[in-house]
Amino acid sequence: MRRGLVHVLAWSLATGAAVTLSWWGVHTVMAGTAYDPPRALPLTAAEATTQGSGPLASPTGRPSSSKSPSPTPSRTPTTPAAPSRTAATSPSPSLTPTASGQVKSYDTDGGRVVFDLDKTYATLVSATPGPGWSMQVWKTESWIRVEFGSGADRVSVFCTWHDGPPRVEVGTY
Repeated sequence: MRRGLVHVLAWSLATGAAVTLSWWGVHTVMAGTAYDPPRALPLTAAEATTQGSGPLASPTGRPSSSKSPSPTPSRTPTTPAAPSRTAATSPSPSLTPTASGQVKSYDTDGGRVVFDLDKTYATLVSATPGPGWSMQVWKTESWIRVEFGSGADRVSVFCTWHDGPPRVEVGTY
């Protein structure tokens, strides 16, 4: 009986140590990622009345892509289908005023990037790659770069504010 109790105690200690070590390793890796926690953005009065009378928005707030069929049946389009874009260098910004600045989204062939642009700096709100595209994010104190890749194709969204107000450049290479 005593021998069995010692084995259970040793197994419990070893399992606890392994779980703790694994959690610490995952926490360390995830702490260095470029993904900021999501935050809610306030709605203006005009947006609140428009959304209340129109179709319901998706839970993520992103319109579904018109380039390919939706992968899950639970997703419903929130906007009418738009013609396919041919150039990734002409982003279509959408503005929403917030307490800290303006939230602008840039839709490219590789995916969608959303920045919160203030007068002297910018923050990355979200970056979502399109189907079949991967994504990398680099951040410094004076610029943010999001690059989407698919095979040899690359689309880069680059936001800088080191010598003035934030400006965003979208390029394909």
